[in-house]
Amino acid sequence: MSRNGRARRTPDCTAAGPRPRARARHERRRTDGAEQAFVIGVLTSAADFERAGAWRLSDAPDYGTYLRETAELLTEARRGFDTVRARMFHPQDFEEFCLLHGLDPAEPGARDRYLVNPPLQTQLLAYQGEELAGDFVPRLVRARENGLTLRHADLLLDGGLYEERGRAVREAYQRGAEVFRRMLVGAGAGVYELRLAVDAPGGRLTAAARVLQWEDGVVRINDEDLELVCAVLCAGLARELPGLAVLHGTRGSTADGGGPEEAADRSGDGVGGGAGDQRFRRTAWAWTSGGQGWVPPSAAVRLDGVAAEPGYSLGTVR
Repeated sequence: MSRNGRARRTPDCTAAGPRPRARARHERRRTDGAEQAFVIGVLTSAADFERAGAWRLSDAPDYGTYLRETAELLTEARRGFDTVRARMFHPQDFEEFCLLHGLDPAEPGARDRYLVNPPLQTQLLAYQGEELAGDFVPRLVRARENGLTLRHADLLLDGGLYEERGRAVREAYQRGAEVFRRMLVGAGAGVYELRLAVDAPGGRLTAAARVLQWEDGVVRINDEDLELVCAVLCAGLARELPGLAVLHGTRGSTADGGGPEEAADRSGDGVGGGAGDQRFRRTAWAWTSGGQGWVPPSAAVRLDGVAAEPGYSLGTVR
């Protein structure tokens, strides 16, 4: 029951569910070792919650209640399914999807098709028990944005990003991953954010990723952010497109009595360190590409409001 005494209705933007009230139309029953999967769409703002009210996705009285009920549903799903995944339920995307396919947005079947639409699978994130409002919802928003960029990159590569990659795309992807690796190795231990922009036909490709790196080289980065960075670098190198990258944050090591997590804790924005703490040093490096490779620019640059000095030569980093 909900707090106001009426029967609680679970959020109805699921493409699988462990109980009838979740309208489990795509529940996969275990056969011959096949795993069960649960997919749910999550409204990520109060404005989206209000906009979607006409489709009866939930009878929660407000967005806060909706998030609590959704968190309960996800927790229950993790007990009954092998895999639980979620994606942002974006009202405008959903309306456009229904218009394109001639669907009634008020019909549950339309929501199912939207959630499991193959071109949008890059927006799905595995749910592993994270706090919904604190961390997971912002990641869902970024995953949608990342997914749109990945689709753009895939189109530039003639579908080669996810299908059987040709030799040229495979080599470009490997080169892009190596560029990112050398940026991080040269930076050393610290907490950083990479901002990347590649000028492409159809609009600029952009990526951003936050990275924690320890003195021993161990790196913490969200999988979806790593995938996006490598894909954008790949598209730029494969299509020989100009680009700009900025790696900024706080450099610090455990040898100095601290570490990346300590630097992040001292930051007001999650990237920089405390201005008065000499163990950590704010840094911002930049690289440009004419399409063939990535090199330091001839002068300081600015990207997304972040000023950066020419970075180190990636060719000298091993």
